[in-house]
Amino acid sequence: MQDESAEEFPYRTEYKKKSIRSYVIRAGRMTEGQRRAFDTYWGKYGLSLFDGPLNPVEAFGREAPLVLEIGFGMGDSLLAMAQAEPDKNFIGIEVHPPGVGRLINNAGKAGIDNLKIYMADAVDVLNDCIGDGILDRFQLYFPDPWHKKKHHKRRIVQPQFVRLICSKLKTGGVMHMATDWQNYAEHMLEVLQAESLLENTSSNDDYVERPEWRPETKFERRGQRLGHGVWDLVYRRLPGEAPALASSEETVEKPSKPAPEVE
Repeated sequence: MQDESAEEFPYRTEYKKKSIRSYVIRAGRMTEGQRRAFDTYWGKYGLSLFDGPLNPVEAFGREAPLVLEIGFGMGDSLLAMAQAEPDKNFIGIEVHPPGVGRLINNAGKAGIDNLKIYMADAVDVLNDCIGDGILDRFQLYFPDPWHKKKHHKRRIVQPQFVRLICSKLKTGGVMHMATDWQNYAEHMLEVLQAESLLENTSSNDDYVERPEWRPETKFERRGQRLGHGVWDLVYRRLPGEAPALASSEETVEKPSKPAPEVE
């Protein structure tokens, strides 16, 4: 039985049944401002998994380079990127309502017009809504590392997932990942290096300095003061077909770190 607060909030994370996920939808508390944002701004920014294939020109009212980010957390960096690159259209995917509410609230107040949001399972969105060869840039920043070995199968970065992203990128498009867990960085590097449709932009075939388009977060700066590292990986999509890879498990979907409660 749902509690009263759940019944009063009609906006739900959209997904299809999967055996393995790389996230848990937590029942985090939402502020009144985040709740009101859905009523005020979801009609402008929200997209539905169940509406099927997306036509970006119709959705944004223009043709422009398309950037997709999975797991934007509380949305501050995605908002900053949309503001800094008004010549691009941005799609964000996130499963946690508080982060979605915060982002659309801030975007609405700032008058942002180049941003759309799915509150849904990212793999479902990629499979059902995002056409092949339409993305100019893909972003995955600080996904849940699932650091226990028995949980590594839940990590979103797997060969099947990377191949799926390759199918959505234009030739010459960019795949950008970042993590503050060294073990996960090494895992990302191994998976990405093994994908024949990707070319590492690093001269050393490993990591790159933070690209200018990725804002530095306050958590990242705090980590650096404590001596923690951050690893960025930037790959370019090579020409070629991207047939799906066979898998014994369903491709898993993305997480973001638990979102702090923020007004």
